[in-house]
Amino acid sequence: MIDLQIKSALSEFLLPGVELKKSGSYLEHPISCLSEAIKANAYYFGNAEWAEEYLTYCHRDESFRSRWLAAGGDWTDKVVVDIGCGPGNLMATLKGKPKIVIGVDVAPTSLEFAAKLGYVPVLADAHKLPFQSGFADIVALNAALHHCENMAAVLKEAARLVKPGGILITDHDPQHSAWNYKGLAKLLWNGRLVYYRLIGHSFHKSGNQQSWALASEIHHKPGHGVTNEMFMKVLKPLGFEVSVYPHNHVLGAEIMQGNVGRAAFKYRLGNLLSGRHPDAKTSALSLMCVARKK
Repeated sequence: MIDLQIKSALSEFLLPGVELKKSGSYLEHPISCLSEAIKANAYYFGNAEWAEEYLTYCHRDESFRSRWLAAGGDWTDKVVVDIGCGPGNLMATLKGKPKIVIGVDVAPTSLEFAAKLGYVPVLADAHKLPFQSGFADIVALNAALHHCENMAAVLKEAARLVKPGGILITDHDPQHSAWNYKGLAKLLWNGRLVYYRLIGHSFHKSGNQQSWALASEIHHKPGHGVTNEMFMKVLKPLGFEVSVYPHNHVLGAEIMQGNVGRAAFKYRLGNLLSGRHPDAKTSALSLMCVARKK
């Protein structure tokens, strides 16, 4: 259950008039519009088995930890907001002792996992958060933007929470240019779904799990994804110094020096068949954005 002392500590960060409802081990802010993306994410990350798999196997390697520590430093004594926190992968991997780490998600089961890892869990829509502006030392969105309908709107809402001198960090969102497959590459990409149906699963354990995973990742497909231009267009007018680092998930702090790393063969082939050099920065699978508010 939510500790009253924790609820009291959170209250200083809430917008005037906002009252969060206590629901088991998390607090809830009403979601006015249950979009298809929100429903898909709530279902997928609300499945206890799938959420636990995600917590155990995703974003837990040393290169990920190195990359995030280089971007934002130690979380100890910081006020942190983790938007799209899922079952708590960031805190589980980075550790530290934040002053408070608020986890926002739409999946109750994931928030219950996050609570056990030290998060103050809040069920809310990332497009419309119940928090004041300018209070957080670090606002994090890991593998979160591409799960949201309006990526630019969510990025802007996240930026609103960052205090002067604070940092906004996003990572593990697909880079538009790398995933924008053309010609034969797009045919092979689409054909993989037929193959998965024939064998009954993909890298997920079942076709049902795979279908819900795909439904939740609404901007992780050819023609979708984040761009350097989006980060610059949204964040610079809000007073942020913005750095964007393309990478292929295999490197840590080295990406800050412009290293990209080498993608797996299937992704290299996809970019090659699409007419792009597989080692180009525009062929890197993800973009990490590190933006400091002036």
